[in-house]
Amino acid sequence: MFKMEVNMAEIIDGKKVSKDIKDEVKEKVAALKEKGIDVTLAVIQVGNDPASTVYVGNKKKACEYTGIRSLAYEIPEETTEEELLKLVHSLNDREDVDGILVQLPLPAHIDEDKVIQAISPQKDVDGFHPVSMGALSMGQKGFVSCTPAGIIELLKRYNIDIDGKECVVIGRSNIVGKPVAMLLLRENGTVTVCHSHTADLKEVARRADILIVAIGKAKFVTADYVKEGAAVIDVGMDRDENGKLCGDVDFESVKEKACAITPVPGGVGPMTIAMLMNNCVYASMLKHK
Repeated sequence: MFKMEVNMAEIIDGKKVSKDIKDEVKEKVAALKEKGIDVTLAVIQVGNDPASTVYVGNKKKACEYTGIRSLAYEIPEETTEEELLKLVHSLNDREDVDGILVQLPLPAHIDEDKVIQAISPQKDVDGFHPVSMGALSMGQKGFVSCTPAGIIELLKRYNIDIDGKECVVIGRSNIVGKPVAMLLLRENGTVTVCHSHTADLKEVARRADILIVAIGKAKFVTADYVKEGAAVIDVGMDRDENGKLCGDVDFESVKEKACAITPVPGGVGPMTIAMLMNNCVYASMLKHK
């Protein structure tokens, strides 16, 4: 019997793109240094959650690579909310600090929203402040949270056109789902946001030219959720039944159907820190006009 040849998806290499962005940031940082401007990021970590320690370590390495000066505040788990807010306010007032990042999650006795809202919107390089989210929803300039910004950057650098395309986002979190939906709208995509209450999820997902999955369920999206020739962006970071790192998308089955797909690890993950570095430079440039 005649068998049609299967075209494999192009693998979207987040490691390579993130390195390109960090190299671009490095050049901008060097140009600012020549004008006597030091780009500075302050990172606060409360307690010693192992995953947070890894993330903070990676942020420090990225700062070192790009030439951004980093200030680390590693403070004990039992730090009170009041003490943490006092530290944030003192960093808001410092002329030599361009960006402030509070590593999440915070210990249970501290109100995350209160801390995020305490960061000056001009130094909100994580893009989580309500002012940043409001600017994004109104199509105004401002800080965009790093993972959604990284997703758009990956699509653009792989020449995946968003304009006029049917875009489906599975997941509605404030950190990924909602902001990425707004960014896709900004690029003239036609956007549908799905979640746990969506009826006929599979049917809706199958309409997508661009499918973005951010739900935190290992290998949830299989080939029968995917339209032939769609671009698939997997934001998940999960463990499979063997404890191996995987995404929300069943990579092996979906890559046979998609035109392009991000792997896990090595897809969206590396982009988050690259876009954070980019936001730090943007903060410095805004401040110095």
